[in-house]
Amino acid sequence: MGPVKSSVFILILHLLEGTLSNSLIQLNNNGYEGIVIAIDPNVPEDETLIQQIKDMVTQASPYLFEATGKRFYFKNVAILIPETWKAKPDYVRPKLETYKNADVLVAESTPPQNDEPYTEQMGKCGEKGERIHLTPNFVSGKKLQEYGPQGRAFVHEWAHLRWGVFDEYNNDEKFYLSNGKIQAVRCSAGITGTNVVNKCQGGSCYIKRCTFNKVTGLYEKGCEFIPQTHQTEKASIMFAQYIDSTGNRLNRLNQAGQLFLLQTVELGSWVGMVTFDSAAYVQSELVQINSGSDRDTLAKRLPTAAAGGTSICTGLRSAFTVIRKKYPTDGSEIVLLTDGEDNTISGCFNEVKQSGAVIHTVALGPSAAQELEQLSKMTGGFQTYASDQAQNNGLIDAFGALSSGNGADSQRSIQLESKGLTLQNSQWMNGTVIVDSTVGKDTLFLITWTTQPPQILLWDPSAKKQDGFVVDKNTKMAYLQIPGIAKVGTWKYSLQASSQTLTLTVTSRASSATLPPITVTSKMNKDTGKFPSPMIVYANIRQGASPILRARVTALIESVNGKTITLELLDNGAGADATKDDGVYSRYFTTYDTNGRYSVKVWALGGVNAARRRTIPQQNGAMFIPGWIENDEIKLNPSRPEINKDDLQNKQVCFSRTSSGGSFVASDVPKAPIPDLFPPCQITDLKAEIHEGRLINLTWTAPGDDYDHGTAYKYIIRISTSILDLRDKFNESLQVNTTALIPKEANTEEVFLFKPENITFENGTDLFIAIQAVDKVDLKSEISNIARVSLFIPPQTPPETPSPDETSPPCPDIHINSTIPGIHILKIMWKWLGELQLTIA
Repeated sequence: MGPVKSSVFILILHLLEGTLSNSLIQLNNNGYEGIVIAIDPNVPEDETLIQQIKDMVTQASPYLFEATGKRFYFKNVAILIPETWKAKPDYVRPKLETYKNADVLVAESTPPQNDEPYTEQMGKCGEKGERIHLTPNFVSGKKLQEYGPQGRAFVHEWAHLRWGVFDEYNNDEKFYLSNGKIQAVRCSAGITGTNVVNKCQGGSCYIKRCTFNKVTGLYEKGCEFIPQTHQTEKASIMFAQYIDSTGNRLNRLNQAGQLFLLQTVELGSWVGMVTFDSAAYVQSELVQINSGSDRDTLAKRLPTAAAGGTSICTGLRSAFTVIRKKYPTDGSEIVLLTDGEDNTISGCFNEVKQSGAVIHTVALGPSAAQELEQLSKMTGGFQTYASDQAQNNGLIDAFGALSSGNGADSQRSIQLESKGLTLQNSQWMNGTVIVDSTVGKDTLFLITWTTQPPQILLWDPSAKKQDGFVVDKNTKMAYLQIPGIAKVGTWKYSLQASSQTLTLTVTSRASSATLPPITVTSKMNKDTGKFPSPMIVYANIRQGASPILRARVTALIESVNGKTITLELLDNGAGADATKDDGVYSRYFTTYDTNGRYSVKVWALGGVNAARRRTIPQQNGAMFIPGWIENDEIKLNPSRPEINKDDLQNKQVCFSRTSSGGSFVASDVPKAPIPDLFPPCQITDLKAEIHEGRLINLTWTAPGDDYDHGTAYKYIIRISTSILDLRDKFNESLQVNTTALIPKEANTEEVFLFKPENITFENGTDLFIAIQAVDKVDLKSEISNIARVSLFIPPQTPPETPSPDETSPPCPDIHINSTIPGIHILKIMWKWLGELQLTIA
C-alpha cells in the first residue's frame, strides 16, 4: 500500500438497499454506494463526529428518497479517518478510497466562523460538481438554526454534486416586481412569510418592516424574506431545503404508535415489533401488556429513523418468526404499515394464507405498494389509508381502529373525537367532547403538533381546569390520562398555536362491564370502486343490540390528491339506505377526483333528538311461524315480541364518536373535467293511496341529480292495470302528466296528487304506479318500486224501515230464565251487550 492509504482507517456505514453507477459512486438498485466522506487530518480527534456523520447521512437518505419520487437513496458510505486518530476494531483498511477522490470533505472553516456548506461547481448547469465541503460545526448540528437539519442540507449539496443543479435563490436580488407588486424570490410562490429588515444603530438592533424605494419600486437594501416555520405549500430543495412542507411521516407514525400501545391494545395482549426496509429488524419480541410500564417499554422501541427499500415479505416472515417463538400464528393479528413501493408482495401470498394470521394493512402516503390491500383481503383484515395531510389525523385514526377482533366490547378502545386544524398567527382550536354514561374508563386526551408545543387548556363538565399533560417534545405530542371514570358531560378544550398543524384525539373504554357502550362501526360496500359505479358509505350505531336513531352522522372521504368530500349519512330508508330507522346510516359516494386510494372517516353526534330503540328492528331473517294446525286443531306458538316503530326511549342520548371506515381503491377515473355519468338513484319508498274519490296521492323520497345528491331534473310517472306490463314494458305504459311536478332536493319528501286519465278506473280496478327520475343530462334512474291502489266503491243499499223494537229505547235490565239454554244465551249476549246490566231471573 502507498503511504497515503496506510495513514487512514475506513469505517463502512451500511444504510439502505438500493441502484446507480459512475466513478467510485455507483447506483445499485436505486441506492448510491461507494460515497467517500473524508475527515480532514487537521480536525481534532472527536469520535462523536463519526456518529454525527452517520446520523446526517441516515437522515438524508429517506429525504432524498421522497424528494426524488422514491427513485434514489444512500446505500452505504465510507468514512476516511485521519491517521492521527486512535485505531478501533471496527475500522478497516481502505481500498480505492483516498482523500483525493473523496466526494465530501469535513474540514475546519476557512475563514473561521464560516460554516456554510457548499459544493465546488466548475461546469455549467447539469454538469457534475467536484466536492461537497462541510465543517464539524455544521455536521454536529451547531448551525441548525442557520441551515436547517443537516440531512436536508446534505441532499441540497448532493444535487449540486451529482446532477449539477444550481440554486433557486439569489443573494444579490432577493425581490422582484410582478404586476406592479413586490415579490420575494422563492420557489414556490406559495411559500408564506414576512419581509423585514434588521436595523442597527448605536450598538442596538431592532427588526422593522421593509420600506420600498420610490425610484425602483423595490424594497430597501437589507430587506429579507423570512418564511413561516411550517408551510402547507411544497418547497423546492434548491430554494430552501429546511422547509418541511410534506409532514414528517416517521414522527406521525410514532404518534400513532404511541396511541396504539398506550391505549388501543387491550390488557393481556401480547405485542411484538418488527421494522423492515430491504431487511427486517426485530425491535421487540412478544411482550404481554399487563401494566402501564409494559406499554411504555414498547413505546420506547418505536423506530426513530427510516431507511429506504421495501421488502414487505421479509417483514412478514420476521413477524411470523417472532410470533412462533411463543404461539402458533393461527389467529394472530399483524398490523402492517408501509409507505414504500414493493412489486414482490405476491411472492409470499401462499405463506400468508397458510399462516392463519390476520393482516391489517395501513398504506401511508400515495406511493405505498399497490398490492398491499390484497394481504388484508385474503386474511379478513382491516385495510386503511393515511394521507400526508396531518390535519386529517388519518394515521392515528387508522391505528385507533385496530382493536382486537376477539376482545370483549367492554375492553375495546372507543374513539370519542378526532380533529385537526392548521393554525396561523396565534389562532385557537376550540371544541367540546361529550363523555356519555356508557364510557369514561381509561379516557385519554392526546394532542399532536408539527413544530412547537401549543398552549393546551382543558376543562371537565364542572368547569374544573385539567392539568398534568405529559409532554413529549421529541415525538411532538402531549397526553393526559383521566384517572378512574371520567365525569359524564361536555368537556371543553382550547388549543393555541401559530403556523403549524394540531390534532386532538380522545379515546375511552366502557364505564362498566355490564352496560354496553354506544359504538359506531363504519365501512364501504366494496374495497374497490370502478368509475362510474358509485360507492356506499355505511355507519352502524348501536348500544348492544339496540339501534341509535336520529343521530347526526357525517363521513369524510379523502382522496390521494388530498381533496376531502363531506357526506351527511342518513337512516331514512331511501337512496343508499335500505331500511329506515334501523340505526344504519348510509349514503352514495360519487365525487371521484382521481385514481388510487381513498380513506374514510365517520363522525357521529347524538343530541337532544337522538333516541335509543328498546326493541330490535325488523331483521332480514327466518320467518316467524305463529302456529300449526294438527288434526284440525290450531296450536299457537308463544307470541313473537311486537316491534313498535314508535317504541323509543325518550331519554336524551348525547354522545360523540369517530370511526375509521377503512379505505378503498378507485380505478378508471377520467382526467378532469370528469363527465357526468351518474343518474339519479332508484326510488324505493313509493307509496300510493286513494284520495277523495278517484284521485291518487303519491309520496316518496326525492332522489338527486347524481344518485342521492343534488336535485333531479324531472320525473316520469307511468301507470298500468297490469303489474307485469308496468315492470317489463315501462316505456310503453300510460304516462301521467307531471308538468306541475318540480323535483325537490334529494332526501326531501315529495307529494303528488293526480287523477288517472285515459285508463279504465272503476270499482274493483287494481292500478299499478311506478316512477323514474331523470337528471339534467337525460340520465334515468332505475324504475322505482311499484305501488298499488285498488278502487273500492261501497255498494249503495236502500234505506230500511226501522222496526218498532229498534226505535224504542233500550231496556235498563235484561231478564233471562236460569235454564241451561239460558246460560248459553247469557254468554253470547254478554259479549254483544257490553256494559249493559244483566240480571238473571
